[in-house]
Amino acid sequence: MDNAIYTTLTRQSGLMREMRNVANNIANISTTGFRKEGVIFAEHVAALDGAEPSLSMAHASGRLVNLAQGPLTQTGATFDLAIEGDGFFQLETPQGNQLTRAGSFTPSQEGELVSPEGHRLLDLGGAPIFVPTDARRVAVAQDGTISADGTPVAQVGLFVPTDPNSLIHSGGTRFSTEGGIEPLENGTILQGFVEESNVDPVSEIARMIEVQRAYEMGQAFLDREDQRIRNTISTLTR
Repeated sequence: MDNAIYTTLTRQSGLMREMRNVANNIANISTTGFRKEGVIFAEHVAALDGAEPSLSMAHASGRLVNLAQGPLTQTGATFDLAIEGDGFFQLETPQGNQLTRAGSFTPSQEGELVSPEGHRLLDLGGAPIFVPTDARRVAVAQDGTISADGTPVAQVGLFVPTDPNSLIHSGGTRFSTEGGIEPLENGTILQGFVEESNVDPVSEIARMIEVQRAYEMGQAFLDREDQRIRNTISTLTR
């Protein structure tokens, strides 16, 4: 196969992956705590034999998680928590402890704070957080301290990955990390708020149009190359 076709196919593959990411971002515009993602493109250059110029290949080598703050919405719910600034909540899941910015929690029958999927919220020490089921008033301070009827009972943990680029989207609004995590000092938690998705619909739709046009240009080039090869073979076999 011609080198030009190889090069274009690698580019088309990356553009398809970028389009899937953009579509997923748009689908999660209203998802609490969602973080938009992009594709990281890398260029690989290989030397060719003889006096031919080098060959450059594009490759979609990874995903980039956008950590920008999303807008905060006041709900007034006791166990709705939003992080202002850096940091993640830590959840206990069957796949191991994972990070999230989605702070809508509810107490279980045993008094454990859990996410909508049933994953337990963890404190700074990595232990589940319990709130007395008979508490009449529960308050959460900005440092994450939970008080039940005026008595401190737990502290919500905030964590940051040691390497932000190591975040891996595990599903929904949850992330795992290939590196370690560390407690966040001086983090801010707001009770009665949730953080919305940080996806900007206008920029994502513009990006979708841009990627679609780039893909169509690549496809048109492949069609022309295919026709050129067919014409060449037809001419040589006459």
